[in-house]
Amino acid sequence: QVQLAEFGGGLVQAGASLRLSCVVSGGTFSTYAMGWFRQAPGKEREFVAAISWSGDNLYYTDSVKGRFTISRDNAKSTVYLQMNSLKPEDTAEYYCGADDSWRRDPSLEEIATMALPGYGMDYWGKGTLVTVSS
Repeated sequence: QVQLAEFGGGLVQAGASLRLSCVVSGGTFSTYAMGWFRQAPGKEREFVAAISWSGDNLYYTDSVKGRFTISRDNAKSTVYLQMNSLKPEDTAEYYCGADDSWRRDPSLEEIATMALPGYGMDYWGKGTLVTVSS
């Protein structure tokens, strides 16, 4: 059984940084494309960032480009989201998701499809709350 657990959320002031971690157990992490998503109160879940198996291909939603960095450590079965220059509008529950549908390391164009509304990740974590005060 594949399980994902997010860590690292908290309450910070605008301009601060946080690093979220997502640890995956029970599966073959190195063959999962991974993504971070977020859901603000009263809004739908939205895509934040994605990373291919190897970590060579990264994709971000426009609102976080230049501020957030997604990375992974396959030896630790962990994906990270480094968040810098946080803004109040980044306040949300942050979720990591795993996609094991690929049979090879997906290209940039392929992981970009994870940003499509309603894209179905195969596994989800329970989330970690990030609150950014102004």
